[in-house]
Amino acid sequence: MKIEHGFHEEERRAVAALYWAVFGPKLNAVMGPMDRGLAFVEDVLDPSHALCARDDDGQLLGVAGFKTYEGALVGGTARDMANHYGWISSLWRMGLISLLERDTENKRFLMDGIFVSEHARGKGVGTALLNAICDEARTRGYVEVRLDVIDSNPRARALYDREGFIATDTHHLGLLRHIFGFQSATTMIKRI
Repeated sequence: MKIEHGFHEEERRAVAALYWAVFGPKLNAVMGPMDRGLAFVEDVLDPSHALCARDDDGQLLGVAGFKTYEGALVGGTARDMANHYGWISSLWRMGLISLLERDTENKRFLMDGIFVSEHARGKGVGTALLNAICDEARTRGYVEVRLDVIDSNPRARALYDREGFIATDTHHLGLLRHIFGFQSATTMIKRI
């Protein structure tokens, strides 16, 4: 397995599909229907904020995204959203999505999502991507990596615990849990 920066333009659809397979269940109520949400994600993906795991044949196994002041793996503008949903429909969607946004900060490097194809799970891909995120953070001069994990993803939480991330805070969604399908998100930090 090898880890590379970015993805090829011809992989954009596959990366979007992989992203939606993992994050679609929590985003579908706001970003659905699926075909529209998937098209939006495909359109706004930024390969400069991606680390990709590939097998020896070059097949995409998984992706770890990160967020900086310059952008995020899945970003986009209000205009991008309006292109897919129309301006009126975009307003309430942007409002709800903004409630899940995590701010970048100077002190910690922000991992902004990790997703592994179903056939590659349990084979060390997530660990390799997490290590690559830590390496990327070091290269950029950071001493800590920050991420958030939702309560309905115990497998990811177990990985982060194993890799030395420490839970620092838990944010409860309250009534928004009915929209996003999870009750809380825990912020975790690792000193590198």
